[in-house]
Amino acid sequence: MTAEGCRRDDGRELPPGQRATRTWRASHYGRVPTLDAERWTLRVGGETQDGGVRVFTWDSLAELPGAEVEADLHCVDRHSVLGLRWGGVRMRDVLALAPPAPGAEHVLLAAVRGYAAGVHLDELRHPDALLAHSVDGEPLTPEHGWPARVVLPHLYGFKGPKWVVEITYHRQPQQGWWESHGYHPRGRVAREERFAHQG
Repeated sequence: MTAEGCRRDDGRELPPGQRATRTWRASHYGRVPTLDAERWTLRVGGETQDGGVRVFTWDSLAELPGAEVEADLHCVDRHSVLGLRWGGVRMRDVLALAPPAPGAEHVLLAAVRGYAAGVHLDELRHPDALLAHSVDGEPLTPEHGWPARVVLPHLYGFKGPKWVVEITYHRQPQQGWWESHGYHPRGRVAREERFAHQG
C-alpha cells in the first residue's frame, strides 16, 4: 500500500496527500535521550485555574483510567503508519486534574532538549488524544518516545512530542520548534494544514 489515496484494509481512504508505509521510522531532533520512568515527571503550569503548577509522576498517572486508541500516525512529510494501537491515559483526564484558567486556550507541549509544539487546547480534549506509554501492547522504545509521548491522531505527528515533560497553558498561540520553522500552527491532517503560509 504505497499509492496516494489508497484504501486501507478497513476500507477507509488515507487522508489527502498521504502514502502508507509499512516501516515506522523514528524521526526526532538530536540524540535519543535516556530517561528513567522512576524519575520522569510531567509538569502542568502556566495559566492554570488555581495559578499553581501540578507535577505528575509515573505512579500518579498510573492511577488514572487506562485507555487504548487504534490510530494512524500521519507525518507531515506525507507518509502514514497505519493501525497503531496506542496505550496510555487520555489527555483530557490529565487536563481535568490541572485545568487551565478561563481564556487560556493555547498550550505549549515541551519535551526534553528544547523541543516543543504549540497546539490549541481543544486538540488535547479530543477523545483520541493520549499521553501514550505503549504501542501495540509493548512499552514505547526510547526512539519512539519512552517513557511518554503525546498522541494526537487527527494532527500531523510533529504536534505530538516524544519525551514530553511539560504542558504550559497560554492565552495566545505559541510557536514550537516546527512552527517557528514555517509549519502550520494547527496541523490538522484532514485539511492538509502543513505549512504556515496556508493560513
